[in-house]
Amino acid sequence: MTDTPHKFAILLGDGMSDITIPELGNKTPLEYAQTPAMDAIAQAGLVGRAKTVPNGMKPGSDVANMSLMGYDPRTYYSGRAPIEAASMGVDLGPRDVAFRCNLVYLDKGVMADYASGHIESDDAHALIEDVQKELNAKSVRLVPGVSYRHLLIINDYPDGELTCTPPHDISGKAYSDYLPQGAGDHLLREIFDKAQSVLNRSARNAQRTAQGKVPANAIWLWGQGKSVAYPSFRQRFGIDGAVISAVDLVKGIGMLAGLAVCNVPGATGYLDTNYAGKVAAAVDAYRYGDFVYLHIEAPDETSHEGSLEKKIQSIEDFDSKVVAEMVQLQKQMPDLRLIVMPDHATLLSTRTHDATPVPFAVCGPGICKDTVRVYNEQAAAHAPVFGGVDVCEQLITGTFG
Repeated sequence: MTDTPHKFAILLGDGMSDITIPELGNKTPLEYAQTPAMDAIAQAGLVGRAKTVPNGMKPGSDVANMSLMGYDPRTYYSGRAPIEAASMGVDLGPRDVAFRCNLVYLDKGVMADYASGHIESDDAHALIEDVQKELNAKSVRLVPGVSYRHLLIINDYPDGELTCTPPHDISGKAYSDYLPQGAGDHLLREIFDKAQSVLNRSARNAQRTAQGKVPANAIWLWGQGKSVAYPSFRQRFGIDGAVISAVDLVKGIGMLAGLAVCNVPGATGYLDTNYAGKVAAAVDAYRYGDFVYLHIEAPDETSHEGSLEKKIQSIEDFDSKVVAEMVQLQKQMPDLRLIVMPDHATLLSTRTHDATPVPFAVCGPGICKDTVRVYNEQAAAHAPVFGGVDVCEQLITGTFG
């Protein structure tokens, strides 16, 4: 797609965009945080905004990340769970419907913790195995994932409209108002009840409680869909590349796109993730491809928690431990184009996603410079808005501005 060889990187701070907060002097967390590396990208290139969520679609990480990898969700989206199934190596048959299955903590009728305290995978796998034994049905299978994130596959699920709500959208709310509604909802509620019974009497959960950890006393099903296929990234853009993420969703989009998926030891999707390992994987990925999609989940997770302090920390960690390292790499690799951005905003005030266009900063060979000197929402407030699905192509062709 380009006349001259280049390397490309999208540095994705999931959910780091927000709105102004009075406690920060009416600054956003991104504006308040110390982000010299992101500012350096803005100074070396240009700042803009991207509409990553098409009109009429919900602002999920699935839709937004799919857009930013160059795949129009209006054409290719069938649900979040089938994407995660691809990442986990789960083959879906034509009559299978996949559901995302969170291990959650419910308390006094409220969605108290959508992630069960970011439960360790060892505990989670044991609990998922206990639930599977209780279900004891060939048509229903649970697939363990990472931390609180798992899958449930149902064969011959009834066709029709079904509404399921992401648990992180209802933090602190009465969960009974958001149980599945529509085709087959009786089956999902039966599974929910059986799982809750198993988890409430689990010795593993009793041990977690005794240790001061958040138990996982229920499952929550959402993000349903059937199998999906994409054209390859090479077919779309003429180059190969890699995805680096702790999150099955982002890995799954990469796998469906035919990108290499780098599994980094210690990548958790939270503040304790292996930042250095992710950057090292990005550097190594340029040996066999020209494109890297480096995804950091922590800003989104801390936003869902409603923690201002942790969100600022996650942004500053992203800047110093990822973006700064990639800026240094650009000095050694002068043909590298960098773009830094979130996939969507995740608002601390609501603890959930927002479809507002998000700011980006891009620099590298062939990228025009503007007069903006810092990177944040306010700096981009009057910048042009690009289609999210066009970001990849414009990064590769250098046609921003």
